[in-house]
Amino acid sequence: MLKETMAPPFDKLRITLFSYKRKLMERCFAQAGMFFFLCLCLTGTLFSPSAAAQSLEELQTLRLFYSDQELVVSPTRSPKPLSRVAENITVIKAKEIEEMNAHTVAEVLNRVPGLFVDFNQDFGATSLIQIQGSEQRHVLVLVDGIPWNFLSEGHAETNTIPVGIIERIEIIKGPASSAWGSSLGGVINILTKEAGNTARPTGTLQAAFGERNTSDLSAQVSGLAGPLGYYLFAGRQDSDGLRADRQFDAARFFGKFHLPLAEDVDLNLSMGFSNPQNKLGDFASQDLTTSSDIRSLFVTASLDAALTPELDLSLALYTVEQKLDLRTDTLGLGLFSPAPQFFSNNTIDEESAGARGKLVWTKGRHTAVLGIDADRGKLEQTLQSGPFLQAIGQPAGATVAPAITKWALYANDTLALGRWSLTPGLRYDHNSIIGSFVSPSLGLTRRLGETSLFRASAARGFTLPPLAATAAGGLFLLPNPALQHESTWSYQAGLESTATRWLWLKGTVFYHDLSEALKRVRVTPPPNSQLINQGAIRRQGLELEAETVPWHDFTLAAGLALVHIAASEETESRTRYAYNLKVKYDDRRAWRAQLFGHYVWWDAIAANQGDYGNFIWDLNGARKIIMTGPFATEVFFTVHNLLNGDQYPLQDSKNPERWLEAGLKVTF
Repeated sequence: MLKETMAPPFDKLRITLFSYKRKLMERCFAQAGMFFFLCLCLTGTLFSPSAAAQSLEELQTLRLFYSDQELVVSPTRSPKPLSRVAENITVIKAKEIEEMNAHTVAEVLNRVPGLFVDFNQDFGATSLIQIQGSEQRHVLVLVDGIPWNFLSEGHAETNTIPVGIIERIEIIKGPASSAWGSSLGGVINILTKEAGNTARPTGTLQAAFGERNTSDLSAQVSGLAGPLGYYLFAGRQDSDGLRADRQFDAARFFGKFHLPLAEDVDLNLSMGFSNPQNKLGDFASQDLTTSSDIRSLFVTASLDAALTPELDLSLALYTVEQKLDLRTDTLGLGLFSPAPQFFSNNTIDEESAGARGKLVWTKGRHTAVLGIDADRGKLEQTLQSGPFLQAIGQPAGATVAPAITKWALYANDTLALGRWSLTPGLRYDHNSIIGSFVSPSLGLTRRLGETSLFRASAARGFTLPPLAATAAGGLFLLPNPALQHESTWSYQAGLESTATRWLWLKGTVFYHDLSEALKRVRVTPPPNSQLINQGAIRRQGLELEAETVPWHDFTLAAGLALVHIAASEETESRTRYAYNLKVKYDDRRAWRAQLFGHYVWWDAIAANQGDYGNFIWDLNGARKIIMTGPFATEVFFTVHNLLNGDQYPLQDSKNPERWLEAGLKVTF
């Protein structure tokens, strides 16, 4: 954990805090059981066997959670049925994102049980993503399999990814290092829409407008131009800020192209650009105000070939450029100066280039994958300091330019044995700063009858320390080249079932044992600090999810995530939990609506003065008004924070109050 060294606590206080945490944990588990008991009672009343005369289509909708027809690529980096996936995985599709009327990836991820997204819920806000209690640097974010995390800090910023280009998001909760390398917390793989395959272009025009001059405009089109398939997207988001001290503006472009070179050989090319400009807000308690400008540009090219009926080859090249300009000024409230002045400016300019190659062999009971990854990343970081920082020893300006080279070999196999499926995996990673790491994994699935599926997995995972920690440093942060990988052993088991026919249920328990955790300690000369590998952290908990089949066009869904984080120092132990509730209406002809509620208990320190004791409710609605041939037009609206709830872990980063927006969408 990135925490400063604490003074040794009094024994009596340690015992009291530990006892309190233990009682809180027990109370949370009791609440979890009561919560799902009430959900089951409610759905049991509404969806009794006599009342729920479902169609075959409705039943199949639920069973897609582990249908052999539903394929995912993230667990082994090759398409495989969900029924053969041992990892704890969640898939979000484009239709679900559309029904949310989400403007950012963070909004979408905030609805997934097990993910804790720290963002102020403003329009286009930046976000910190944690999975099952992990740190944000532990979560690997990918766009079509290409790493999106910053080299400098290790985390990913998702507001550079437009939600309109997303076909689906595959989320692996828990370490995925045997397939992807540095990812001890989990993987979020954002898969973009495919190029078109029809001569007649199809697409969407969409415009939404809301309070505080908020707007979200986008256009996308796909089709065929001769043999060339294409998909193009352009969008712009703008807001004066849903709270007075914030502002957001971003333009985004994306294109994907597909060209068949031969009967079994395809060439794919994609590229994207985004430049969010974000006034993050005023932090009155620190007498500071902060803004950020981000620019991202990426290009990928891949070649896919079927060498034989059993053997496929895939090769890919990519380059990603990300630049972050983070500026902080004083507010002039008296802490630093009676008048506003420049405080600091941190410019991070990163460039990564890499190659991917894999062979996939499918024959009989086996689907085996053998692959290689290689990339080189360069960071140029410039830190400028204002008068106050210079007075306490910081230089007026300093630039560092470290680089890192990484390569890896990985292999896995999915062995199908009737109702059983076994997935062993192994990966060897090497980098130029720290050295090597080996990540084994083993997964097991078992069909229980025709309505249930059992999953279990064990894996060793790691996360590479960010370059700021090992080589570049930062504001009051000295680099530590002796840092090692953070590593974990992880165990998960879960059960999915539609045995009740009208209700889908999923439950998962997890245990992550983290060692060599990064910890921030003070060093000489003060107020400098440094990260070291120290201590162990245990993260354990459960996830529960339930969803009904439609009944009179209504669907109910609920989710719960609970995680207890116990550090080697008992006073750092804490418990987090979150509830999701959703009521959805869809007559499949003209009307659809959705009411979604989210509650999270952050268990943050009291000094943050957070307020997160309320559900945040969002209400969406849409109606098709014109349907003529290939054209369809619908109007939609959203009431955000319907009941004016408060949900923020930090006093200076409050969520917006209730705000409204409405829009129009035309598809052709």
